Amino acid sequence: MPADISGADRSVIVVHMKVSRISVLSMLAAWTLVPAAASALTDDEWRKRLRPQAYAVLRGHGTEIPGSSPLEAETRKGIYQCAGCRLPLFSSAAKYDSGTGWPSFWKALPHATASSQDNELGMTRTEIHCARCGGHLGHVFHDGPPPTGLRYCMNGVALTFVPE
Repeated sequence: MPADISGADRSVIVVHMKVSRISVLSMLAAWTLVPAAASALTDDEWRKRLRPQAYAVLRGHGTEIPGSSPLEAETRKGIYQCAGCRLPLFSSAAKYDSGTGWPSFWKALPHATASSQDNELGMTRTEIHCARCGGHLGHVFHDGPPPTGLRYCMNGVALTFVPE
């Protein structure tokens, strides 16, 4: 703020802007090397593109019922992509059985995910989003296996699997 503005005038210049986490992540995705075309979709376009369960998780930050995703038991080699924009997120080489009821990985592919702080449910967690479209994928915890010690606990409905 310019130094020549008085204290009273400064309070008038304050601008309030409400931006959702998905909007912020979509803006950040536009600055990455990953095309952000999918992040420009309207809410109606997302509803048409996604199944209701995928919409509830990816766009509404929902959580699927543990054990409900067939991807939890998937053991073939391949790539797990974002169900919203098809960005490759995880390799099957990093997948493991965490016993939690959700597909789990010990690392994401480079530049595939973004994170934000989630203070829902009375605790602080690290929420994981698709770096391209900003869709909610799940959370990451520090109780995973070596070599990273991380557990990317993902909603299977937010992912698609492409076998090798």
